[in-house]
Amino acid sequence: MAKLAKGAREKIGESYVDGHLTRPAFVSIAILTFITFVGNFTQLQLSAALPTIVSEFNISVTTGQWLTSIFQLVMGVMVPLTAFLTRRFSTRQIVIVSMAVFTAGSLCAWIGSSFLLVLLGRLLEAVGTGVMWPVLQITVFSIYPLSRRGMAMGTVGMAMSVAPALGPTIGGWQTDSFGWRSIFLTLTVIGVACLIMAVLWLRDFGENDPRAKADFFSVALSVFGFGGLMFGFTNIEAFPATHPMVWLSTLIGVVGIIWFVARQIRRARAVAASVPGAEPPLLNLGVLRNRSFTIGTICAALSFFAFSSIMVIMPLYIQDDRGFSATISGLVMMPGAFGMCISQYFGGKLLDRLGARPVALSGTIILLFGTIMLSLIDTDTWIWWVSIWQFIRQIGMGFIIMPITTWSLNCLEPSEVSAGSAVTNTVRQIAGAVGAPVLVILMETLIQLYMGGAFGAAGSAGVAGSAGSAGSAGGPDPILASIFGTQWTLRVSAFLVFVQLLIVLFGVRGEGAGSTHDVVAKARARAEARSGARR
Repeated sequence: MAKLAKGAREKIGESYVDGHLTRPAFVSIAILTFITFVGNFTQLQLSAALPTIVSEFNISVTTGQWLTSIFQLVMGVMVPLTAFLTRRFSTRQIVIVSMAVFTAGSLCAWIGSSFLLVLLGRLLEAVGTGVMWPVLQITVFSIYPLSRRGMAMGTVGMAMSVAPALGPTIGGWQTDSFGWRSIFLTLTVIGVACLIMAVLWLRDFGENDPRAKADFFSVALSVFGFGGLMFGFTNIEAFPATHPMVWLSTLIGVVGIIWFVARQIRRARAVAASVPGAEPPLLNLGVLRNRSFTIGTICAALSFFAFSSIMVIMPLYIQDDRGFSATISGLVMMPGAFGMCISQYFGGKLLDRLGARPVALSGTIILLFGTIMLSLIDTDTWIWWVSIWQFIRQIGMGFIIMPITTWSLNCLEPSEVSAGSAVTNTVRQIAGAVGAPVLVILMETLIQLYMGGAFGAAGSAGVAGSAGSAGSAGGPDPILASIFGTQWTLRVSAFLVFVQLLIVLFGVRGEGAGSTHDVVAKARARAEARSGARR
């Protein structure tokens, strides 16, 4: 083990020389980034093909939705396992097996003669890509020095931001031109290419212990806990809250997570007390004792909670309330992904130069302002107003997510980065899965209250001015009710961002956080250095 660790450290030292990555390190990062991009791309690529698949297999829309929801569900289960997987296996082993599973799943979905086989293929694709983002994070932290991690995470984050925008667009084009099976044919070819690249050129960075053992009971608890919670919230939009598919699944998930957390804490304490035969926990929750890491994780969770819901709510407004096509809806929302891509890159560079606090504060203020302006939508709002302010919002998101996550992981010991990555990604995954249905339910509740007259004429006037009485003869107008619900859901989202602003303002402090004083001092030092050079 000592020999292995020494060899790993030598590789890490040789991976970043004179301010640049060595060729093997650069190629490895590029391969991992591409594979992670493929995973994010695959998650949403099938959304445009769902109507065609539903029609071909003669199934309900709710059943067909499982082709997309199964991906999020399985990824939510896989992420907690990454701490053990990265501790037990090398990067090459994880990536090669993951790509083999992904390719098998794509092949199964491509040639599958029944819906169940296609669903099985999607499940295998999710298993194959579910661990890739944490593995990429851990590799970046293993290769780059502390002073360059912000830039590195911002760069790889660009690919992650573009993937959700390109997935549905390219998937829709493939479905219209060549049929929905062409999507899985393409993914099979990409999977084979990724597998070949991993075998030939991917190198190992970081340390692993082949003797590490898994706590399989904790694995089972994580499957039932995280899987049950996400399954329950995924079904909220298809079933009433009183349906067992919702409340029973959610209850099983909550009990499983509580049991899982208690077991991890108990095993961690046993290891710390040097109890004979004590095994390490599957997920080291001890990283949450680090205040900075916990603050960063909470901020990222709030961002994902609010962000995921907006990505569901705004297309409903564009298509159902305003009558635009799905194509226009996609075009309106697409610029935001590129705004987030750009801001993640520059946010990472600014993190290295200024620290996390100034960057995250700027991002949160931008996100708050963009959300407030977006909540001003109405029955006759210029549709590109939505695109402009969604673009602004996602610029703010880019300045928050990657810098704050990088800073929080930087605050951990190197040996804790793997566990920290698993914890923060698990929390983000759950927040994203829970955010959309919770705020959609809030929107639907507000719509029902409006339709029931709970807000009276004042509510109508607040939505569309003189148009508020359009439905007065036959009851409230459903369109006005829907816009009212959307407006106030956006305002609730803005309140969550305001809470996040307070957390960043008072919580993001300490080493690596930076401050206004630090920024001024560094700028003054640079100015003096340039002045001295001219003399």
